[in-house]
Amino acid sequence: MAVQCVTKVELTVSCQNLLDKDISSKSDPLCVLLMSNSNSQWYEADRTERVQNCLNPKFAKKFVVDYYFEIVQTLKFGIYDIDNKTVDLSDDDFLGELECTLGQVVSSKNLTRPLILKNKTPAGKGTITITAEEIKDNRVVNFEVQARKLDNKDLFGKSDPYLEFHKQTESGWQLAHRTEVVKNNLNPTWKPFRIPLQSLCGGDMEKPIKVNVSEHVRMEAVWQHAGQVECYDYDNDGSHDLIGSFETTMKRLQEASQTSPAEFECINSKKKQKKKGYKNSGVVCVKLCQVVKEYTFLDYIMGGCQINFTVAVDFTGSNGDPRSPDSLHYISPQGVNEYLTAIWSVGNVIQDYDSDKMFPAFGFGAQIPPTWQVSHEFPLNFNASNPFCAGVEGVVQAYRACLPQVKLYGPTNFSPIINHVACFAKQALQQTTASQYYVLLIITDGVITDMDETRNSIVNASRLPMSIIIVGVGGADFSAMEFLDGDNGRLRSLTGEVAVRDIVQFVPFRQFQNAPSQALAQSVLAELPQLLVRRWPRQC
Repeated sequence: MAVQCVTKVELTVSCQNLLDKDISSKSDPLCVLLMSNSNSQWYEADRTERVQNCLNPKFAKKFVVDYYFEIVQTLKFGIYDIDNKTVDLSDDDFLGELECTLGQVVSSKNLTRPLILKNKTPAGKGTITITAEEIKDNRVVNFEVQARKLDNKDLFGKSDPYLEFHKQTESGWQLAHRTEVVKNNLNPTWKPFRIPLQSLCGGDMEKPIKVNVSEHVRMEAVWQHAGQVECYDYDNDGSHDLIGSFETTMKRLQEASQTSPAEFECINSKKKQKKKGYKNSGVVCVKLCQVVKEYTFLDYIMGGCQINFTVAVDFTGSNGDPRSPDSLHYISPQGVNEYLTAIWSVGNVIQDYDSDKMFPAFGFGAQIPPTWQVSHEFPLNFNASNPFCAGVEGVVQAYRACLPQVKLYGPTNFSPIINHVACFAKQALQQTTASQYYVLLIITDGVITDMDETRNSIVNASRLPMSIIIVGVGGADFSAMEFLDGDNGRLRSLTGEVAVRDIVQFVPFRQFQNAPSQALAQSVLAELPQLLVRRWPRQC
């Protein structure tokens, strides 16, 4: 029997000479990776951060894909100018694309090609470069870094510094990570961050790392490189000023501790040449450099971790009368509707990772018997002491039986069901092993009524071993759902508390109406393995 040759490959993307679509500034590019499925249909695999006001972006976000030697894997890299906060790219300017195979990228190591527009003409002088590297090391490095007495690069106010970490490669320094910008501060403390050891130094503890300290370039993410660290000052006019840099190694960085930080002088070589008596442009203090092993999704599953699946169905009045063919709850002669399709698609994948395959299923937003009070958390089988259904088939049967017994009403409140699942996820934290993970599937047709409470619930749940999948059915405005998804920045509670992880994944069902049956599940579950892994990092 033939054995598939598979390995994980990390793809780094950069562009040059992009088209400028903005009138008063420069384009704000983002790269989207599309992959072709078995039916030769494109689906979005991942996307990078947006780099503001830049025609020559180096994207910090890496694409990690499975590489099969014996399969032709077609990729499409699309570049867009992002000028809004919506996830949908149809309202953004297209800057060009490259279609190629993963084999071409891997064999080239550094593949540079011209960007092409939809009409197959060149996108100006724009080019894209993709660098491939096999991932052989699954360790990551946790950092806590601050600086003091940085040079001030601004005439009015203080510098807005950020760090860039660079990895040494055969072709030069490669960006590995960029931190966030700390505004108006010459003694900044950056938020804790992590860099894959592979990206930082290829696992070689003696390999040079370059760190640049710079002034804010008006980018939405700050990049990190292995081998060199640079500090920059961020400027809103699209330029960025190098404050200073230093070179080090992982071996030296690991000497850092809270009580005895590893300190590095930031040197600006141009300033050093011009200024007599020049000492440095500030000092960078590494308080924590901790190498941890990041276990894979399969490590957890094979180690006994169970995925607990809960379904929540929207029974608010905006769905329409279930007896009418116009209703989203109307079950067609073929026995389906969008709610049932979502339950089947997601549930069929998750049920393989739950040993007892008993799934609690709830409804919200309906008047329920016998008192006909509105409930935002009622069992589909009306058994409060045992809301479990036997497999996905049991959830479907409970939904079908429940539908004629309730009166669709409102409002659309998410927080009660999120808090319900969070209670069980919180109990799982008391266990000494990572044995339980909770997935809540919410299927809804409209705008959330309790947005403030839902935000608080999600931020609180971000610390717990759970994820929330929201599938939007119908043609409503789902901008609020996209806000909860957090892809454009971490969600915050009303008090300003930031979510520890982005645990919400939202997709509108209408995007998958003509797609293969497995496409919806692939989209909403793609991030689940990574979310589970990030909840339980392990120190080496």
